Amino acid sequence: MREAMNDLSGKVAIVTGAGRRKGIGRTIALGLARAGADVVVSDLEMGPEAMSPEEREAGWQGLPSVIGEIEALGRQGLALFTNITDAAQVPEMVSQTIDRFGHVDILINNAGITRDRLLLRMTPDDFDKVVEVNLRGAFLCTKYVMPHLLKQRGGRVVNISSVVGVSGNPGQANYAAAKAGIIGLTKAVAREVASRNITVNALAPGFVATGMVEVLPEETRKQILGRIPMGRFGTVDDVAGAALFLCSEAASYITGQVITIDGGMIA
Repeated sequence: MREAMNDLSGKVAIVTGAGRRKGIGRTIALGLARAGADVVVSDLEMGPEAMSPEEREAGWQGLPSVIGEIEALGRQGLALFTNITDAAQVPEMVSQTIDRFGHVDILINNAGITRDRLLLRMTPDDFDKVVEVNLRGAFLCTKYVMPHLLKQRGGRVVNISSVVGVSGNPGQANYAAAKAGIIGLTKAVAREVASRNITVNALAPGFVATGMVEVLPEETRKQILGRIPMGRFGTVDDVAGAALFLCSEAASYITGQVITIDGGMIA
């Protein structure tokens, strides 16, 4: 019974921001594939200069590498290089998904960036760019996927927010505003589409051991760990597990919710 509730066979998912080797998007994409879904992965095209030293050393190629991993799990994958802030590129991404698979059932809005600066040093461009990618991108992807979910009267949308969008964080006014906006977007859209058997939820990870955390100075890392009751950073698997649950039949009556994944940091 439990396995059936978590089975995503026959489902098609789109995961944005899936090109990083240690990223949340890639881990969610692989989790969806293990559960039986075919997966479309989206990101910007990344040359060697955009890769981390570790990615370059491992021969990581971004989305093509993720597709290889999805196919190794016995599922079909499709890589689409997409600027999710572009109102012309996003519907094309959705159209290519439908052309390839015939339908779409799951959207994971994961793509995001940071440009951290204290308020007085933050430029208007710093603010606009972070809001554009994190919030406008999620809006556009949801807007253009939603007609297909409405037509089939069912689907799942999972938005990746952040605890910063709940509690704020010095030096991240732009990121906090965007991630708080994700929470508002989640709750509003959830109410709009609930009657069509579509759930819309958000995850709010705390400090997760991705590249963004690993580059922090050791003293900063120690200070952060001191604020986490569980005494460790989260993992990408912690976030992916929650995302897979929200995509499953087990979560069919959960919508408009924000689940924090932070080791008790803002409990």
